[in-house]
Amino acid sequence: MARDTLTREQIVRTAVDLLDEEGLEGLNMRSLGKRLGSAATAVYWHVKNKDDLVVLAGDHVWHEIDLPDREPADWRTAAVALAVELHAMFGRHPWLVQAFGSHLFYGPGKARFDDHTLALYERAGFAPAAADAVAAAVFTYVLGNALGDAAMTSLNRRLTRDGKDPDEAFGETMAKASEVAGAFPRLRARLEEPSAADYAGAPGQTLELGLRALLTGLEAELVRT
Repeated sequence: MARDTLTREQIVRTAVDLLDEEGLEGLNMRSLGKRLGSAATAVYWHVKNKDDLVVLAGDHVWHEIDLPDREPADWRTAAVALAVELHAMFGRHPWLVQAFGSHLFYGPGKARFDDHTLALYERAGFAPAAADAVAAAVFTYVLGNALGDAAMTSLNRRLTRDGKDPDEAFGETMAKASEVAGAFPRLRARLEEPSAADYAGAPGQTLELGLRALLTGLEAELVRT
Protein backbone atom coordinates (compact mmCIF):
# COMPACT_ATOMS: atom_id res chain seq x y z
CA MET A 1 0.00 0.00 0.00
CA ALA A 2 1.55 3.29 -1.09
CA ARG A 3 2.26 6.00 1.45
CA ASP A 4 -0.25 8.41 -0.09
CA THR A 5 -3.10 5.86 0.15
CA LEU A 6 -2.30 4.74 3.68
CA THR A 7 -4.46 6.38 6.36
CA ARG A 8 -4.11 6.67 10.10
CA GLU A 9 -7.45 4.87 10.51
CA GLN A 10 -6.16 1.88 8.52
CA ILE A 11 -2.97 1.81 10.54
CA VAL A 12 -4.78 1.93 13.87
CA ARG A 13 -7.30 -0.76 12.94
CA THR A 14 -4.52 -3.04 11.73
CA ALA A 15 -2.51 -2.33 14.87
CA VAL A 16 -5.50 -3.37 17.01
CA ASP A 17 -5.74 -6.67 15.09
CA LEU A 18 -2.02 -7.26 15.51
CA LEU A 19 -2.13 -6.42 19.22
CA ASP A 20 -5.10 -8.75 19.74
CA GLU A 21 -3.19 -11.61 18.11
CA GLU A 22 0.38 -10.97 19.25
CA GLY A 23 0.16 -8.70 22.29
CA LEU A 24 2.29 -5.66 23.06
CA GLU A 25 5.50 -7.61 22.52
CA GLY A 26 4.38 -8.58 19.01
CA LEU A 27 3.74 -5.04 17.78
CA ASN A 28 6.49 -3.42 15.72
CA MET A 29 6.50 -1.23 12.65
CA ARG A 30 7.96 -3.91 10.41
CA SER A 31 5.25 -6.47 11.15
CA LEU A 32 2.58 -3.77 10.96
CA GLY A 33 3.89 -2.57 7.59
CA LYS A 34 3.85 -6.14 6.29
CA ARG A 35 0.18 -6.51 7.21
CA LEU A 36 -0.60 -3.21 5.55
CA GLY A 37 1.35 -4.14 2.43
CA SER A 38 3.56 -1.14 2.95
CA ALA A 39 7.09 -0.31 4.02
CA ALA A 40 7.55 0.29 7.73
CA THR A 41 8.85 3.77 6.96
CA ALA A 42 5.48 4.72 5.44
CA VAL A 43 3.78 4.14 8.79
CA TYR A 44 5.94 6.86 10.36
CA TRP A 45 4.29 9.46 8.15
CA HIS A 46 1.10 8.90 10.17
CA VAL A 47 2.26 7.94 13.68
CA LYS A 48 5.34 9.05 15.60
CA ASN A 49 6.42 5.73 17.09
CA LYS A 50 5.20 2.49 18.66
CA ASP A 51 4.12 4.17 21.89
CA ASP A 52 2.03 6.69 19.97
CA LEU A 53 0.45 3.82 18.05
CA VAL A 54 -0.45 1.93 21.23
CA VAL A 55 -2.17 5.04 22.62
CA LEU A 56 -4.12 5.49 19.37
CA ALA A 57 -5.10 1.81 19.30
CA GLY A 58 -6.10 1.97 22.95
CA ASP A 59 -8.39 4.92 22.39
CA HIS A 60 -9.87 3.29 19.30
CA VAL A 61 -11.22 0.27 21.20
CA TRP A 62 -12.93 2.49 23.79
CA HIS A 63 -15.51 3.27 21.11
CA GLU A 64 -16.70 -0.35 21.33
CA ILE A 65 -18.37 0.28 24.70
CA ASP A 66 -22.15 0.70 24.56
CA LEU A 67 -23.22 3.60 26.76
CA PRO A 68 -26.46 3.38 28.79
CA ASP A 69 -29.09 6.08 29.03
CA ARG A 70 -27.75 9.14 30.86
CA GLU A 71 -30.96 9.26 32.91
CA PRO A 72 -31.70 5.61 33.80
CA ALA A 73 -34.50 4.55 36.12
CA ASP A 74 -31.93 2.78 38.32
CA TRP A 75 -28.48 4.34 38.28
CA ARG A 76 -26.79 1.36 39.97
CA THR A 77 -28.08 -1.09 37.36
CA ALA A 78 -26.81 1.26 34.63
CA ALA A 79 -23.45 1.65 36.40
CA VAL A 80 -23.01 -2.11 36.67
CA ALA A 81 -23.94 -2.55 33.01
CA LEU A 82 -21.42 0.11 31.98
CA ALA A 83 -18.67 -1.46 34.10
CA VAL A 84 -19.45 -4.90 32.64
CA GLU A 85 -19.16 -3.39 29.14
CA LEU A 86 -15.76 -1.97 30.09
CA HIS A 87 -14.63 -5.34 31.44
CA ALA A 88 -15.78 -7.09 28.26
CA MET A 89 -13.77 -4.62 26.17
CA PHE A 90 -10.69 -5.35 28.28
CA GLY A 91 -11.34 -9.06 27.72
CA ARG A 92 -11.35 -8.60 23.94
CA HIS A 93 -8.15 -6.56 24.08
CA PRO A 94 -6.03 -7.88 26.98
CA TRP A 95 -2.97 -5.96 25.78
CA LEU A 96 -4.73 -2.75 26.83
CA VAL A 97 -4.84 -3.92 30.46
CA GLN A 98 -1.09 -4.53 30.42
CA ALA A 99 -0.41 -1.24 28.62
CA PHE A 100 -1.77 0.78 31.54
CA GLY A 101 1.51 0.05 33.30
CA SER A 102 3.53 1.83 30.61
CA HIS A 103 1.23 4.24 28.74
CA LEU A 104 -1.05 7.18 29.51
CA PHE A 105 -4.24 6.81 27.51
CA TYR A 106 -6.36 9.68 26.25
CA GLY A 107 -8.42 10.59 23.20
CA PRO A 108 -12.05 11.00 22.07
CA GLY A 109 -12.94 7.35 22.70
CA LYS A 110 -11.87 7.39 26.33
CA ALA A 111 -13.20 10.94 26.84
CA ARG A 112 -16.62 9.79 25.55
CA PHE A 113 -16.66 6.98 28.10
CA ASP A 114 -15.38 9.15 30.97
CA ASP A 115 -17.87 11.97 30.33
CA HIS A 116 -20.81 9.56 30.19
CA THR A 117 -19.67 7.86 33.38
CA LEU A 118 -19.46 11.15 35.25
CA ALA A 119 -22.89 12.20 33.95
CA LEU A 120 -24.35 8.93 35.26
CA TYR A 121 -22.92 9.43 38.75
CA GLU A 122 -23.83 13.10 38.92
CA ARG A 123 -27.38 12.19 37.92
CA ALA A 124 -27.39 9.75 40.86
CA GLY A 125 -26.72 12.67 43.19
CA PHE A 126 -22.95 12.71 43.59
CA ALA A 127 -21.29 16.12 43.54
CA PRO A 128 -18.67 16.51 40.77
CA ALA A 129 -15.71 15.77 43.05
CA ALA A 130 -17.49 12.74 44.53
CA ALA A 131 -18.45 11.54 41.04
CA ASP A 132 -14.77 11.69 40.08
CA ALA A 133 -13.87 9.53 43.08
CA VAL A 134 -16.65 7.01 42.38
CA ALA A 135 -15.68 6.72 38.72
CA ALA A 136 -12.04 6.16 39.68
CA ALA A 137 -12.97 3.50 42.26
CA VAL A 138 -15.15 1.56 39.82
CA PHE A 139 -12.62 1.83 37.00
CA THR A 140 -9.79 0.60 39.23
CA TYR A 141 -11.91 -2.34 40.38
CA VAL A 142 -12.76 -3.37 36.81
CA LEU A 143 -9.17 -2.99 35.64
CA GLY A 144 -7.92 -5.14 38.52
CA ASN A 145 -10.55 -7.76 37.81
CA ALA A 146 -9.42 -7.94 34.17
CA LEU A 147 -5.74 -8.25 35.05
CA GLY A 148 -5.76 -12.00 35.70
CA ASP A 149 -7.11 -12.94 32.27
CA ALA A 150 -4.77 -10.47 30.56
CA ALA A 151 -1.76 -11.90 32.38
CA MET A 152 -2.80 -15.45 31.46
CA THR A 153 -3.13 -14.50 27.79
CA SER A 154 0.36 -12.98 27.81
CA LEU A 155 1.80 -15.99 29.64
CA ASN A 156 0.25 -18.46 27.18
CA ARG A 157 1.75 -16.49 24.29
CA ARG A 158 5.21 -16.47 25.87
CA LEU A 159 5.13 -20.19 26.64
CA THR A 160 4.01 -20.97 23.09
CA ARG A 161 6.82 -18.84 21.63
CA ASP A 162 9.26 -20.74 23.86
CA GLY A 163 8.00 -24.06 22.45
CA LYS A 164 6.18 -25.12 25.62
CA ASP A 165 2.66 -26.45 26.10
CA PRO A 166 0.76 -23.79 28.12
CA ASP A 167 -1.70 -26.31 29.58
CA GLU A 168 1.08 -28.62 30.67
CA ALA A 169 3.12 -25.78 32.18
CA PHE A 170 0.08 -24.41 33.98
CA GLY A 171 -0.82 -27.85 35.34
CA GLU A 172 2.69 -28.36 36.70
CA THR A 173 2.68 -24.95 38.35
CA MET A 174 -0.75 -25.48 39.91
CA ALA A 175 0.37 -28.84 41.29
CA LYS A 176 3.32 -27.13 42.99
CA ALA A 177 1.07 -24.29 44.22
CA SER A 178 -1.40 -26.80 45.65
CA GLU A 179 1.42 -28.56 47.48
CA VAL A 180 2.50 -25.28 49.07
CA ALA A 181 -1.11 -24.33 49.89
CA GLY A 182 -1.59 -27.64 51.72
CA ALA A 183 0.45 -26.29 54.62
CA PHE A 184 -2.19 -23.61 55.30
CA PRO A 185 -5.46 -24.75 56.92
CA ARG A 186 -8.01 -22.64 55.03
CA LEU A 187 -6.41 -23.27 51.66
CA ARG A 188 -6.05 -26.97 52.46
CA ALA A 189 -9.75 -27.19 53.40
CA ARG A 190 -10.72 -25.74 50.04
CA LEU A 191 -8.42 -28.07 48.17
CA GLU A 192 -10.01 -31.04 49.95
CA GLU A 193 -13.55 -30.08 48.95
CA PRO A 194 -14.99 -32.41 46.28
CA SER A 195 -16.12 -29.41 44.23
CA ALA A 196 -12.69 -27.80 44.19
CA ALA A 197 -11.66 -27.60 40.52
CA ASP A 198 -8.19 -26.25 41.12
CA TYR A 199 -6.22 -23.98 43.40
CA ALA A 200 -6.39 -21.09 40.94
CA GLY A 201 -10.14 -21.27 40.47
CA ALA A 202 -12.28 -18.28 41.44
CA PRO A 203 -16.01 -18.17 42.33
CA GLY A 204 -18.28 -17.25 39.47
CA GLN A 205 -19.93 -13.83 39.11
CA THR A 206 -17.23 -12.14 41.19
CA LEU A 207 -17.20 -9.09 38.91
CA GLU A 208 -20.86 -8.18 39.27
CA LEU A 209 -20.99 -9.21 42.93
CA GLY A 210 -18.10 -6.88 43.72
CA LEU A 211 -19.55 -4.07 41.63
CA ARG A 212 -22.89 -4.20 43.42
CA ALA A 213 -21.17 -4.22 46.81
CA LEU A 214 -18.90 -1.33 45.81
CA LEU A 215 -21.74 0.80 44.50
CA THR A 216 -23.91 0.06 47.54
CA GLY A 217 -21.12 1.27 49.79
CA LEU A 218 -20.56 4.37 47.69
CA GLU A 219 -24.27 5.14 47.75
CA ALA A 220 -24.21 4.87 51.55
CA GLU A 221 -21.42 7.45 51.58
CA LEU A 222 -23.61 9.70 49.43
CA VAL A 223 -26.43 9.48 52.00
CA ARG A 224 -24.06 10.42 54.85
CA THR A 225 -22.65 13.48 53.07
